Amino acid sequence: MERAEYIQSLRRDITFSDTLCGHTLQYRTTWGLFSPRGIDAGTRLLLDHMEIQETDDCFDLGCGYGPIGLTLARLAPKGQTLLVDKDFVAVEYTHTNAALNGIGNAEAMLSNGFSHVGDRRFHLVTSNLPAKVGKEMLYLYLYDALAHLHPGGRIYVVTITGLRRFIERAFKEVFGNYDKVKQGREYTVAMARKPG
Repeated sequence: MERAEYIQSLRRDITFSDTLCGHTLQYRTTWGLFSPRGIDAGTRLLLDHMEIQETDDCFDLGCGYGPIGLTLARLAPKGQTLLVDKDFVAVEYTHTNAALNGIGNAEAMLSNGFSHVGDRRFHLVTSNLPAKVGKEMLYLYLYDALAHLHPGGRIYVVTITGLRRFIERAFKEVFGNYDKVKQGREYTVAMARKPG
């Protein structure tokens, strides 16, 4: 393959389909987004261990091209799902993937965490938390999640297993409770509930 041809091939969308929680979705992605060629193991573990009601209003923090939030929208068809990312490319691809799969109860917007969400409230907040954002940003995410959850609402996160002790301490500090839902060798899924 000629160099110019190879470079042009890198500019084309990556396309694949995958089944999460019994729902098969088509995805278009691109280089520069997280895990562009397939669903990563952390996302899969998180979705496999969440409890979702069909009426839940859901929030996907750091949505990437949308696999978590779009799956939640399918699992909660009577609720609304908001997906946010601070990367405009991620938001564009989430819009594309929602349209591609005919998902009408999901919207994506540019937001640094909850900064552009206004006063919306959710039954479920979830994130495949990146380890690299730093503990200060993780605390902001958690306190903002607390403020935006309905009483009794749940937050589910998946992190690399090395962060599990920090998440346990932070969940207990912010929410007053912590549940280690599933611990694997590489990733851990944790849940907390907003009191009330």
